[in-house]
Amino acid sequence: MTDPAITRGTGNVFADLGLPDPGERQTKTRLALVINHIIKDRSLKQAEAALLLGVPQPKVSALVNYRLDGFSVEKLMDFIVALGRDVEIVVRPRRGDAEARVSVLEAV
Repeated sequence: MTDPAITRGTGNVFADLGLPDPGERQTKTRLALVINHIIKDRSLKQAEAALLLGVPQPKVSALVNYRLDGFSVEKLMDFIVALGRDVEIVVRPRRGDAEARVSVLEAV
C-alpha cells in the first residue's frame, strides 16, 4: 500500500477549495468568529444581540451560522464596535517572500 500524497494547504481553506474571493471570505469568517465569541461570552440571546447590532434577529441568526454573504467586512467590524470592542487596523510590510494578506486576531 502506498502513502497518499499530502498537499500543503495555503492557510486559507477557501482558496484551497477554489472558491471565489477567498481572502474576503476568510476575513469575514474570522470577524464573525470574534462576534460570535462576544455574543457567547456575554450570554446574549439572538434578539438581544440584534438590538445591540441594530439589525433584525434573522440577520443575527445568519451571522451565528456563518452565512456571511449579506455582510461586508466593514459591517462586521461595525458590529464588533457595537458590542463594545475596539477594532485596530495595522498596515505593515509583508514578511519575507510570503504573499501579502489580511489577518484578523482576537485579543483577549
